[in-house]
Amino acid sequence: MIKLGYISTHTPRPCGLATFNVNLKSAIEKNLDTSSKGVVIAINDSDDADQYAYDKDVKFIIRQQNQKDYIKAANYINNSDLMACVMEHEFGIYGGDNGIYVLPLIHRIEKPLITILHTVLKDPNYLQKLIIQEIAKQSSKIVVMAHKAVEFLMEIYDIPRGKIALIEHGVPDYDESIENILKNSTLYKNKRVLLTFGLISRNKGLETMIKALPAIVKDHPDVVYAIIGSTHPHIKKNQGEEYRDYLMLLAKDLGVIKNVSFINSFIPENDLMNYLRAAEIYITPYLNEAQITSGTLSYAIGAGAAVVSTPYWHAQELLADDRGVLFNFEDHEQLGNIVNHLLDDENILKNIRDKAYKYGLTLRYPKIGKLYKLLIENIILEKTNLKIKTDFILDTDILPSFTLDYVKRLTDDTGIVQHARFGIPNLKEGYCMDDNARALMMALMAYEQFESKEALELLPIYLSFIQYMQCEGGDFRNFLSFKREYLDELGTDDSFGRTLWALGYMICNSPNNSYKEFARELFFNSLNHLDKLQHLRGYANSMMGISHYLNSYHDDDLKLKLVALADKLIAAYQKHKSTDWHWFEEKLTYDNAILPMALLKAYEATGNYIYKEIGLESLTFLDNETLDKGYYNPIGNDGWFYKGEDKAIFDQQAIETMAAVMMYFQAYTVTDDVTFIKKMFQAYLWFLGENTLRIPVYDHETHGCCDGLTEVGLNRNQGAESTLAYFISHLTILKAQEKEYQFDKLTDKVLTT
Repeated sequence: MIKLGYISTHTPRPCGLATFNVNLKSAIEKNLDTSSKGVVIAINDSDDADQYAYDKDVKFIIRQQNQKDYIKAANYINNSDLMACVMEHEFGIYGGDNGIYVLPLIHRIEKPLITILHTVLKDPNYLQKLIIQEIAKQSSKIVVMAHKAVEFLMEIYDIPRGKIALIEHGVPDYDESIENILKNSTLYKNKRVLLTFGLISRNKGLETMIKALPAIVKDHPDVVYAIIGSTHPHIKKNQGEEYRDYLMLLAKDLGVIKNVSFINSFIPENDLMNYLRAAEIYITPYLNEAQITSGTLSYAIGAGAAVVSTPYWHAQELLADDRGVLFNFEDHEQLGNIVNHLLDDENILKNIRDKAYKYGLTLRYPKIGKLYKLLIENIILEKTNLKIKTDFILDTDILPSFTLDYVKRLTDDTGIVQHARFGIPNLKEGYCMDDNARALMMALMAYEQFESKEALELLPIYLSFIQYMQCEGGDFRNFLSFKREYLDELGTDDSFGRTLWALGYMICNSPNNSYKEFARELFFNSLNHLDKLQHLRGYANSMMGISHYLNSYHDDDLKLKLVALADKLIAAYQKHKSTDWHWFEEKLTYDNAILPMALLKAYEATGNYIYKEIGLESLTFLDNETLDKGYYNPIGNDGWFYKGEDKAIFDQQAIETMAAVMMYFQAYTVTDDVTFIKKMFQAYLWFLGENTLRIPVYDHETHGCCDGLTEVGLNRNQGAESTLAYFISHLTILKAQEKEYQFDKLTDKVLTT
């Protein structure tokens, strides 16, 4: 008995992949013995596990943006009696940037994996290419549905041919030929039906067909163009029904509104078959060639419909040998002529239908299921993807659930309040720039990670605060009373640098152009103040912001400013370095990790090797002083650590730990050394109790973070600095987990080196 797991969206979710997976699962199981009933690991597109009323085949649910669910799903699969997994892949159904959350999932699965790629891009960005390459490495076989996809995978993604299987898109097992059905259809009685179906979006090019209708209706007034399908959920969420409204207005302006039938729903497959059978001509007027697989086109061919289509990649293959007719992209006049010609000549129309129907017989799901069955049996026999796993994985199961509840409690319409008594905002102390800059960066990170609406709503508050605190010369004040009265005329180098860091990060990661342009204006207004900085941490924080900007935009003048700041850190290091003291000052004080981190970030932006060399050298020195006890033990603020003297153990501050977590992740980024990921996680565990006092600093009740460890215990106040330090650290861990698929091969690389 072969029992399979299917990782996919699943009905009743209105999604083409969900329908495909249901049909494929049924087809495979019909080719196996009757007891071979598989299970589904379903993917939801919200954080609600009960979003859809699934059937009993669904045994586990992954919430798209919840990273922990992917890890738990892998554990479920590994501990089950499943013999292999079949995974459907589209970038948009998995969480994270371009669906990167799928990688930790497949990296942990210990069963043979067959991945079906529904999209193979000709011009992928760096991350998209990397994701497909990693999926191929972790899969026993990659299945695609078109010859062009095989070509792309080999030539663009460097995937060997032996890794790829070509199995065409399946179609339902129709009972009758379309010729018999058309004669008996009552769906559009006395009408000649042209049809397009599928999720509606602008790239479908439906306006081309509507523009062709006046010429068609002139010769064939009994024509109805049926557009079946709801608007794509993500488009509807952001743009509403703007495109559908445009199409209706266009049809009205062209005088053919009575000849267009909009059916605004994702209809069940059985109903869809009835519409397909009622249609004389099926139209796919897509706007460009970049469509490697079209399930709707396959269904039309399977039904024996006469198809008229633009020459996108799948159409070129499926409509070859006169199984359909192609027309040029956006050419409504050519489309109109072709449709009129077909409607005028029943013999040509019948010939196209017959060829399509004959070819469609080879695509019936029972036959497609048999091909998958043979593939799966061979893979299980070979067990080709049972790979040796690395000993190290990021155990994100122990991370507390991410919530912005406490941050929202500290935030009002001015900004984030600086201090709190226990978990209650202390309004008497007002606001500070440092915290609002950190809050801006944290909210951005949260939006990137979770597409959090709450985080998005916080961004303009923190941006507005920064703008309110900027002086005419570009500097920023630091303190503001609860009455919105300035409490200082000039801020500190630290607060200036942290704000520049947050603005640089915002420019490169903004969720929209308005915020980006606003941040850019503040960023460039502040650059005049760079020459007035006098302190190392002011340099370092400013370097972080400039480096972020330079990683996304070319700017020679700004690069010179970055080099000037970095060289000041180098000069300070060389001045104070001795045989047993590899540091920038005669003492280790606060926010220490920012100094090595800034040099490593500057190396990433400039390529100047000395920044990497001294960054890692000073990082190692800091390591020896803070990780020497087997857990993270930051320098205490009550006395600090002077050269030749004893280290202060207390008070330990959350900002130290945040800087260490981010420093180690930056070190990993520039070295590919997984050792730094281990140290990053070790530092993060300080928040959860892996510290000198063995007591959690993060408060699971309030969802805030205590202000530090003192000699007598916790500082139970939970101000903005410590809370934001925790959440930035938490989000950095989640960002690192996205790269977990690299850890085993990079560990091998480091060991070999």
